[in-house]
Amino acid sequence: MVTLETAEGMIVAQMLALIRYRASWIPPYLYRHCLIMGEGVYHPDYNEQRVTLFEMMLQRLTSMIGRWTLYIEVSHLSSKMFAYKQLRELGYFPVRWNSIHNSLHSHTPEERISERLKRRINQAYERGVITDEVSSEDDFRAFIKLLRHHNWLKPKRYIPADEFFRGLHESNNGCLYVTRYHGHIIGCSALVYSEKQSYLWYAAYRRKTYAFLHPADLTIWHAINDSHRKGYEHIYFLDVGLPFRKNTFRDFILRFGGKPTSSYRWFHCTIGWINNLLSWFYRD
Repeated sequence: MVTLETAEGMIVAQMLALIRYRASWIPPYLYRHCLIMGEGVYHPDYNEQRVTLFEMMLQRLTSMIGRWTLYIEVSHLSSKMFAYKQLRELGYFPVRWNSIHNSLHSHTPEERISERLKRRINQAYERGVITDEVSSEDDFRAFIKLLRHHNWLKPKRYIPADEFFRGLHESNNGCLYVTRYHGHIIGCSALVYSEKQSYLWYAAYRRKTYAFLHPADLTIWHAINDSHRKGYEHIYFLDVGLPFRKNTFRDFILRFGGKPTSSYRWFHCTIGWINNLLSWFYRD
């Protein structure tokens, strides 16, 4: 945590950074990286100085991280061009990133999907598929097992410790869901709530084993529909990925009537020559 204070000791800004240790045998890798989500929090009297204060905190944080962290990532800034010049001057380079959100207040979720998708969802429900909240220890273990199995070959995809998900589910700030078919868990999702917004943070499904039931469709549909039922204004799909011309996950999410937007994620590699090379490659 980086904190800025006045001479009188009043806190005017704070920024939280998470250091993650990543290791695996298959595929083999070992490193740690630093993640900063958002530009931090600021005292209301200093809102007009947010960019300057953000630069001061990030500069201090970058110098503190040291060479033992492979790279620093800054994501989910409030606007695409927030502190663009300052980030560049600190040696960060921008990578275009996909973002998708569904509006839940102007139209119902049913009005935003195709008739074909409606039939597919209804047919799965008629076959006995249901999605509900994690309600037992067995549900929780099945949720964790499926989530980790679904992401174990994705080095970029960080899955927090089990205690994180348990705490999230026990709080009022999120919810864990499982999709079932005759007692078998075939899908799961983790949602986080903030103010009037819903965020789909993680999702996993057994697409190949239960392809005829379309577990991915049912899992995502329930997250959207339940967020609408609870009165949230939007649902955001986090970490859609890089804006490649062909992005199967992005195309899948867009079938539910979402709006794609482009944003930046900023990176800084602590190995100087690699950071210079990537900065040149991702130059605008």
